[in-house]
Order: sequence, then C-alpha cells, then structure tokens
Amino acid sequence: MVKQRLLRESIACRLALQQLPPLIYSTAEANDIDCHQTQTKILHMHISSMERLQLTTAGFPLYIQCKTFQCITVLIPREKDCQEVHAILEKYSRAMRLEDLYAFTYQPSCDAFYQVAGWALYDTQTEYLRMEFPEKHWCISLINKNYEICDTYPKCVAVPRSATTPLLVGSSKFRSHGRLPVLCYYYKHNQATIMRCSQPLSGFSAHCLEDEQLLHCIRKTNPTHSSAPLCIVDTRPAVNSAVCRVTVTGSENANIYSDFKFVFLSIENIHVMRDSLHKLVEVCELREPSVEEFLAALQSSGWLKHIKSIVDTSAFIATTVGDEGVSVLVQCSDGGDIAAQVCSLASLLLDPFYRTLQGFMILVEKEWLSFGHKFTDRCGYLQGDQKETSPIFTQFIEAVWQVMQQFPCAFQFNERFLLAVHDHAFSCQFGTFIGNCEKDRVDLRLSERTYSLWGYLLKHMGEFINPLYRREDSQLGVLRPVSNPQNIKFWRGMYMRFEGWVHPKESVMERLCIMKDQSSSLEDHIKLVAKRVTSVKNLIGSKTYTNSCVKANSMTDSAFSSMSALSEDATINDVMSAPTYMTRSLQPAVNKADSLSPTNDGRSRSEDYESGIDSLQISTNTIASSGGENNHITVEQMLLELDSVAVEWKSVRKARSCSCAMQFEHFTRKYHCWRCGRIYCGRCVDKQIHLPGHESQRTVPVCRSCCKKVLCMSV
Repeated sequence: MVKQRLLRESIACRLALQQLPPLIYSTAEANDIDCHQTQTKILHMHISSMERLQLTTAGFPLYIQCKTFQCITVLIPREKDCQEVHAILEKYSRAMRLEDLYAFTYQPSCDAFYQVAGWALYDTQTEYLRMEFPEKHWCISLINKNYEICDTYPKCVAVPRSATTPLLVGSSKFRSHGRLPVLCYYYKHNQATIMRCSQPLSGFSAHCLEDEQLLHCIRKTNPTHSSAPLCIVDTRPAVNSAVCRVTVTGSENANIYSDFKFVFLSIENIHVMRDSLHKLVEVCELREPSVEEFLAALQSSGWLKHIKSIVDTSAFIATTVGDEGVSVLVQCSDGGDIAAQVCSLASLLLDPFYRTLQGFMILVEKEWLSFGHKFTDRCGYLQGDQKETSPIFTQFIEAVWQVMQQFPCAFQFNERFLLAVHDHAFSCQFGTFIGNCEKDRVDLRLSERTYSLWGYLLKHMGEFINPLYRREDSQLGVLRPVSNPQNIKFWRGMYMRFEGWVHPKESVMERLCIMKDQSSSLEDHIKLVAKRVTSVKNLIGSKTYTNSCVKANSMTDSAFSSMSALSEDATINDVMSAPTYMTRSLQPAVNKADSLSPTNDGRSRSEDYESGIDSLQISTNTIASSGGENNHITVEQMLLELDSVAVEWKSVRKARSCSCAMQFEHFTRKYHCWRCGRIYCGRCVDKQIHLPGHESQRTVPVCRSCCKKVLCMSV
C-alpha cells in the first residue's frame, strides 16, 4: 500500500526494488476509468530520508522523503519485509565511494547521445574572450595549473595583468582555503567587474600587504571609474563577521583598507538554510491547512526571506556594476556557497547570454563547478555527516525562477529546464555535478567515464524552450527585479510538484508549447501539399494535354482538396486498403461522347486520356522538373505523405498516464507523436524520424509504433 503526501486514501500497489537506481512502485486505481496500472519511479539517490512510523492496522508504514520534494508512505504488511526494504534503500541511497554512484554505470540507449557530448561546452579562455575583457588590464593566469595555490579553484583564473606571482601567492595565503580574489564577470559596456573570494584569515590585527596591493590592482583595471572605491560585498550579516574574527577569520580591517567601500548584505549560513528547508517541507506536508495556518507556517520557515535576500544582494551587485560602473568583490565564508549564488545570479541579470539555454549551462559550469561549489557535500552523495548538506544550489535555481516570473520573455529556457537541472544535481545519473571541485573531476576522469548532463539537455532542447522568449526583450540590458514581499512567490511547481490537486489541469505554458509544435508540423505539411498540387497542375497543363482537359484540371484540384482534408482518424491502413478509390478520384471524369470527340490536333479524347491522365501514377521526372525532389512519386506515395502527419493532436487535459503505465504528474513532459497525435511519455517517444508529409525533411518525435510503420512503408 502507498500513501501519497496529503492523500487520505491508500492505494494498493506492487513495490519493486532494483539495484540500479530506480525504486519502482506501480498502482492500480479502482476508480480509474481505463482500469489500467500506472507506474512511478524514484531514483535511489533522490531519497533524502526514511523513517519507520508506528504500526497501523494496514501494516508497517515506511515514510520516504525525496530531494525532489516527493513524499510517500509505503505500508508493508510484514515487519520483517519493512526492515529489509529500509535496509536496502539505506544502502543504495548513499554510496560509500564516489565510484559507486550511478553515473559510473549509467548507459543510455545507443542512439540517445554521444558520451563526449557536453563535456567541452565550457572553456575558460573562450568564455572570457566572449566577454571581451581587455588584455591590456586582465590576463588568464596558469599560476594554479597544478592546483597548488588553491585546490578548489580551476587551473586557469583571470587576474589583473599588473598582479605579480608573489602578489597572488601572498593573497592566497591570507584567504581561507587559498581562495584569492579572481575575476568571474567583466561588463564590457563600462569595464566594471565582478570578483569573488573567501573571507580573510585576519583575526583582530593581522594584515596582508600582498592582499591589499592586489585589491588596488583590481580597482585600477577599471579606468572609466578609477577614482571610485572598490565595493567589497560581504554576504554575511555584520554580526556574524564580527564573531568570526574571534576565531582568526572574519573580514578586512576597514581602517587598513580605507580606499574600499564595505557592504554587509546579511545572507545566512548553510546551517540556517538547511533548517529553513526542513521547515518548508513540513509546511508542504500540512494536511488541509487553512489559509492562516499555511501562511503562518510558511513565514515561520523563513524560506522566502532567504530567497529575497539572495535576489536583493544579486540585484545590488548588478546595479552597482551595470549602472554605477563600480567593480564589486564578493566574499563569503569559504567563497564557494553564497558567493556562487549571488555572482552567478548577478551575471545573469547583467548578461543576456546567460539567459539562454547554452549560456545558463556555461554559467553553472563557470561559477559553480569550476570555482568549487562542494556538490558532493552539499547534496549528500555519500554516507557520513549530513551537517555539510545545504540547499545552496536549490536556492539559486529558485532565485532564477523568481526573476523569470517578472521577466517571462527574457529567458530562452522554461520552468521545466530549471527543474531538470535541479533534479539531476541530486540524481548522480550524470557525472557533471560529482565532486567538490574541478580537481576532483579531473582525478575521477569523469569526462571519460560518465555522461554529461549538458549533452542530455541539448539533445532534448525542444522540451525546455520557453514559447514566450523574445530575443529583443532579452537584449534590453540589465534586468532589475523588484524584490518587494508581494513579488516573492511560493514556488508550488518545485515544492508541491507531485501534488496534482494543487495544480491546474492544464498548464498554460505546456499548452503554448504544444500549439507551437502542432503549428510547426502543419505549416511544414501544408508546404509539401501545396508543392504536390502545383506539380500536378503543371503536369495537367503541359503541352501533352489539349484544351479539352481543362475540365480534368478542375477535377484534379477537387481530388487534391479531398486528399488534403483527410483527418488524422484515417490511419495508414485505411489509406492503403483503398488506393483504387483514391486513384479513381484523381482521374478526370470523361463521358463517352467527350471521349470520342476529336481534339484540336485531330486526336480523340480517349487517346489524349490514355497518353496523359492515365499516367497519374505519375512518372515523377515531370514532377521533379516543377520543383519536386523525389524521382518516383506515385499516387500511393502521395497518399502516404498525406496520412503521415497528424492534423489533430489529443488534448493533454485528461491524459493521466502513458500506454506503458508511466503516470503523468503535473510537471511531467507529455509528448505528442507527430504522426498519430497521441500522447506518450518520453520513453515511448524516443525515436525521431523524417515524416514523408513534411517538406523540410527534418526529424520529428514519433511513437515506436508509428516509427515502425513509416520505416516499413518507406522501404
């Protein structure tokens, strides 16, 4: 028995455990109209926690909470079985070693995408050249090529050209974990920059001359505002910074760094964020709460307050750089958590490139992966102390979503893309996020042994395109989100994604995507039909026909009109079973008197008919001369073209599950077969072929059954 979160009724099911990641439970609902089973999968690595609850009359309950915010309660009849299931899931949900993760054994289908796809997406030098940073003031340094200066930084870092090696080494020794100030974004319009680093090891009186000189070098790289002080943004609350100074860490001494402007922006540490998320999950688990109870619990969690502080800090940095032209240095405790959040979000607000699909992937590669966000620790991949886990990356994904709500036309990607990136950061299905830094990924040889998430997402790019995206809106410049409390929303699509009753039956964005795909298919089909009609018209109107065949021309037009009116309900079997009828409908009606009367050139109409119209099993050299590309087009082939494209697509409103038993959740992508118009899950529409009825010769998604039919008929 399985209880979904917030559901009072139990659902009988069969639970199946597999060693390779999926935990599968299938349910058969008694009140299901179609009386068929549905199937839901949960990856082992998505399991966040499990708890054995008190015995009930229905059995022994096992409560499972997932990192994707899906929660279920499994009711197992026997206690021994419950203990065994709990032990198995504990074993597989957290690995002992990184090499035991699913990414090292994952093998997609042979035609899915290549193993090398996505690994070369980001290149440090290429990205900085795209920013057009001036080589007069900046350079790509290989000082860290062996990861000796800082083992959590990339081997290539951008630093001021005037900064010498002793200066860089001295600054790294003064900063926590050796994370010295380096460039992460250059704003070419006014030469201002965003840098990042960790907190200094200053204590109360320590001072580093090299670090101070390096900050002066950074300030001089902006000749447009050389007199303006460098803005040092400390993301921690001022009280936290003061407390840290007691433990020989903290912040710079304002008396010594008198030429710089210090700003504290009060983003809490990883432990506060973790506790806040736990409270948020409890809010989502409330059963039938009143409005007052839900809002009070949501406010008590403090989650939206933390999201607001991240958006506020990022907007402040973007405004300081974009509008004031002042360079900003961002620092936090270790330089890999909060700094990654605000630097990447500020860059996204400044640069339209990062608001595209590929640009966002590069942004994550640059700010999160290469600069050493500890995904292994923060996402809890391995067994051990869970105090290092924290939803830092989840908060960044939500902060991007909050900005998207205010600028829906400025982003090329949609909400489903953000959810996919978030979920796969925890799934360990791909090697992209495994490891705590670039050095870890190099040592593990992930680019050789695992698949990249970016390759998968680029392969399925059509699924993640925002139908409202307009390039001209994206190029407007700096985005300035309004972070008033009224504009910070609870993200129902993330935290209550699997609660179907809280979502509308049909998503507006999904409907727009479907309409866009369907319109594209029909427009492509119309082009081919118009091309065929024109070809036949030209054939009938050629010199081989007499003026008396004008009547035949009109009849042929009528026949092709009837052909183009074929609905998707006429399957290929219907067409192929009655080719004679359709062939006759294409032949001109000629009565006996007309067939015996002579034409202008002395031939009988019956002779003229036999010489031309009867060859509507058209030798397509004639059709090709009028623009056709095929060399052998028959009536049956033209009928196949007409029947190979679905004119009407099934509505997703009532689609509850795929024919393979996969259950559709609200945010599950529902795929239409472009040939039959029916709805399937991604596994059942895993083929892309050229449909004969499309003029563009592009490949489009079709179901497996239609794929076989089209391939057999094209042979």
